[in-house]
Amino acid sequence: MTRKSIPYWHIDAFASKPFSGNQAAVVIVKKWPDDATMAAIAAENMFAETAFLIETREGDADYALRWFTPTVEVALCGHATLASGHALLSRENAGDAVTFSTRKAGILEVRRAAEGYELALPAIPTEKAEFDEAVELLGATPQEVWRNRDGYNIFLFEDAATIRGLNPDLRGLAKLGEDQFICTAPGKDTDVISRNFVPGGGVDEDPFTGSAHAVLTPFWTKRLGRESFTAYQASQRGGHATCRLVKEPEGDRAVLSGDCVTVVEGRFYPAG
Repeated sequence: MTRKSIPYWHIDAFASKPFSGNQAAVVIVKKWPDDATMAAIAAENMFAETAFLIETREGDADYALRWFTPTVEVALCGHATLASGHALLSRENAGDAVTFSTRKAGILEVRRAAEGYELALPAIPTEKAEFDEAVELLGATPQEVWRNRDGYNIFLFEDAATIRGLNPDLRGLAKLGEDQFICTAPGKDTDVISRNFVPGGGVDEDPFTGSAHAVLTPFWTKRLGRESFTAYQASQRGGHATCRLVKEPEGDRAVLSGDCVTVVEGRFYPAG
């Protein structure tokens, strides 16, 4: 008997060469598996995110999209969306753009661009605040802390060397919930440098985080006094993007430009 399988891609996003940027799995299904099965597939992949796609002809999107870490479903994932766009736009006779409907982030678009692709995400604002419990666990004292109610936290440090030298208490941070702990500073070879820790969401340190840069885009464009900047996420794998803030009446967008590399393409067998 032929085993049922689904198309599968292993893609390095925000990367110009294999084994850099952030790994994402992309699978295309004809109907949603139950949540437990999607969580099990994501846990089997053990990447920061697995993207599940269903082709749709309803509304303004080409595909419906959901994302799972090895432990939870998330409301927004940038790098797995870019990877999904790459998988679809790399197909024969593909167009110049593909759109995705999501449960909590609205309609997202990936479009071909000079730097590979452009990904438009909702720009996520933050406000200056305090977060003493997290600061005590980071291993260094930030100059400022900025937060929002959806669990995105920016910790601004003085320089790139401090960012690279951080050694936070990850188990302690995990106890604070599924928040992102985004540590950033002016860059050395790029305008901005960052690292992002999400241990409560199953990812101790994310290699490159699209949603974090949707937070950093309005933060740094205002601070730098210009609409775009270059960014490097200084994880072990590393990842690059150009970030641009686009003002729109229905809500500002963070447009992230970066490339992708397909590492594996094949079939996934979710059942015996």
